Amino acid sequence: MSKQTFKKTLRVPVPVETLFAWHERPGAFVRLSPPWDQPRVLEHIGGIRDGARVTLEVHAGPIPTKWRLSHRDYIVNQQFRDVMESGPFSEWTHTHGFAPDGPNASTLVDEIVYALPLGALGDAVGGGYAASTLERVFNYRHAVTTGDLARHTEFAAKPRMRIAITGASGMIGTQLGAFLSTGGHDVVRIGRGDVVPGKVDISWDPERGKLDPRALEGVDAVVHLAGAPIADRWSSAHRKAIKDSRVEGTSLLAHALANLSQRPSVLISGSAIGIYGSRGDEILDERSSLGSGFLAEVGRAWEGATGAAEKAGIRVVHIRTGIVQGAAGGALGKQLPLFKAGIGARLGDGKQWVSPIALDDEIGAIHFALMRDDLRGPVNLVAPTAVTNAEYARVLADVLHRPLLASAPAFVLRAVLGAEMANETVLASQRVDPKVLTEAGFRFGYPGLEGMLRFEVGA
Repeated sequence: MSKQTFKKTLRVPVPVETLFAWHERPGAFVRLSPPWDQPRVLEHIGGIRDGARVTLEVHAGPIPTKWRLSHRDYIVNQQFRDVMESGPFSEWTHTHGFAPDGPNASTLVDEIVYALPLGALGDAVGGGYAASTLERVFNYRHAVTTGDLARHTEFAAKPRMRIAITGASGMIGTQLGAFLSTGGHDVVRIGRGDVVPGKVDISWDPERGKLDPRALEGVDAVVHLAGAPIADRWSSAHRKAIKDSRVEGTSLLAHALANLSQRPSVLISGSAIGIYGSRGDEILDERSSLGSGFLAEVGRAWEGATGAAEKAGIRVVHIRTGIVQGAAGGALGKQLPLFKAGIGARLGDGKQWVSPIALDDEIGAIHFALMRDDLRGPVNLVAPTAVTNAEYARVLADVLHRPLLASAPAFVLRAVLGAEMANETVLASQRVDPKVLTEAGFRFGYPGLEGMLRFEVGA
C-alpha cells in the first residue's frame, strides 16, 4: 500500500482562537463542502472533538460513495483529525493544524495522508485524479474560510444575535444558516412539518395561517426566504402558489412579529429583480420605477406584505435578488448538466441582460443588511456588472472547457416553457445595479462573472 501526502497551508489575518472557533462551530462542515460534490450527511454525532463521527454520501465521481469518519486527537486551538473508518480509500487521515502567526494572524495547515485501493494499480489509475481533486477541493475550502472570516471580522464588535430563517432548507437558506452559525450567531429555522432540532426549530403552515408568535419571542432578527420556486412551469395552479406562498407567508410572518412583546430589530424579507419587469438596456437601481408583468405584480404584493412589521417599528429590508450562482441548485444548477455535455447555448438572441450574484456574495449581502442598522427598504442583491445572456453562455462554456451551440431559439423556449414564463424569465432583460450596497461599502468577493463561476464549479 503506497501512502501519499497532500498538504496545503492558509494564513488568515485573525487570531488562532478565532480561526479554530470558526471550524468548531455548527455550520463549518456545510460551508466547507464543495457544491459540485453535493455531500449528504447521513449521520453526524458530536462536533470535532474526540469520539465524534460523521457518515457522508459523496458525489465526487460518477458513482456516489459512502464515507464514515471519526474525529480524534482534539487539542483546542492546535489541531483535530478526521480518520476514515470505511470508504473509498484504503487509508485516510486528515490533520487540521492551527498555529498563531503573530498576535492578529494565524495559519491553518491541512495535511492528508491517504492510500488508494489496489496498491500500485490504484496509484497508476487514480493517483493523478486524487491529487488534482484534493487541490481543487482545498482551493475552495480555503477561499470560503478566508471570505467568511473577513465578513465576520468586519462586524466582530456587534453583539451575536438569535436569527430566525424561513426557507432555511433551500440553497440560499442552507448556506446562510451555516455561515451565521460559524460567526457565533444562534440560528432558528422556521419550516413546515414537525419540529426536528437542527432542521425545523419552529413549525409553520403559511397556507393555513399557522404560526405560533410565542415561538418567536426573543428572536433578534428574521430572514424570510420562503416561497414556491419560480423555475417550475407556470400552470394556473403554480402561478397561484408562486404569489400566495410569498404574499400570504410574508403577511403571516409580519403580523406575528408585530404582535410580539419583544420584537426583532430587523426583518430581511425576500424579493427579486423581477419586480422591475423586462426593461431592455435600461440600467435599474433601487430608485427605478417598478415594471409590469406577473413577476413584477408578485414583487409589489410581496414587498407590500411586510407592512405590519414596518408599522410596528421593525426595520425592514427588501432584498431584490438577482440570478444566484450556485452549482448545487438554482439557474446554474439547471444549466450545468447541459453545458458539461457540450450542448449549452445562449437563449434567444442572447442580447437580454442577466444580473447574476455569487452565492457567497448573496449570503454576505444578507449578513451585511442584518448588521448595518442604516439599511432599510429595497436593496438590489446583484453583482456590480451585469452581462448579456450571450456573454454569460460564452463565459460558462469557457470555464467548463466545452463548446457552445449557437442558440436555443426564442420560439422553442416559449413552446417549452409557455410564452409568459419564457418572456419573464429566460428571455427577460434586467440590467440591475447594486447601488445601495455599493454606496454602503459592501465588498463583493466575486464582482465578475468568470470569477464567481470558477469558484462555484471548482475550476
